[in-house]
Amino acid sequence: MGPKIGGLTLSNSNLTTMTRCFRTSLMTNKHQNHQEDLLSHSMVHYLLTIHKLRESKGYARVTDIAKDLELTKGSVSTAINNLKKKELVIEEEDSKFLLLTHAGHDEVHRILSSRTLLYYFLRDFVGVGEELAEKDSCQMEHLMSPETSHKFFQFMKDLACSCERAEKQGVKLPSHFQFQTALDFCQFENMDQFSESQIGDKHLPEQK
Repeated sequence: MGPKIGGLTLSNSNLTTMTRCFRTSLMTNKHQNHQEDLLSHSMVHYLLTIHKLRESKGYARVTDIAKDLELTKGSVSTAINNLKKKELVIEEEDSKFLLLTHAGHDEVHRILSSRTLLYYFLRDFVGVGEELAEKDSCQMEHLMSPETSHKFFQFMKDLACSCERAEKQGVKLPSHFQFQTALDFCQFENMDQFSESQIGDKHLPEQK
């Protein structure tokens, strides 16, 4: 005999089924909440454009964003309102200038970090063409989790810097193990420093 719930006696098999259903329900709700928190590709571009305009012009307005993205003011206003609801953007009352919140700033730098990592990995490590690496990194940047970005950064830094040290020491590496990239990963002590170095609305430029 199993336990009683509401006057009903449940068998062990029924109790196991109920437990599984409850766990599945929790996982489904967690997944749905995570999906709601995710930013769409277009919303990411609004955030990046605000970031770029603030750096280049010192301010960002709806009209500036609309001009930069070649969209109507109405569509931009709708998107900005959604970003405000997510507490990623605020608007100054007097000037109507748009500002990234602390959370918005962190999100932008997280996304740009992912784009930079993906771009140089695809182009320099995998051998994808520059145009395709640019396109694919743009498409995937907002989907990478913070944990994956941290691991990805450390992996690329370890690989690139190890190959660089070996080359300086005169060690001849196999042709299939010569992982070199135009971005100097060795200059960054950690992921936080790498993230804060991101600028504009694109991946970090390579060092000449």
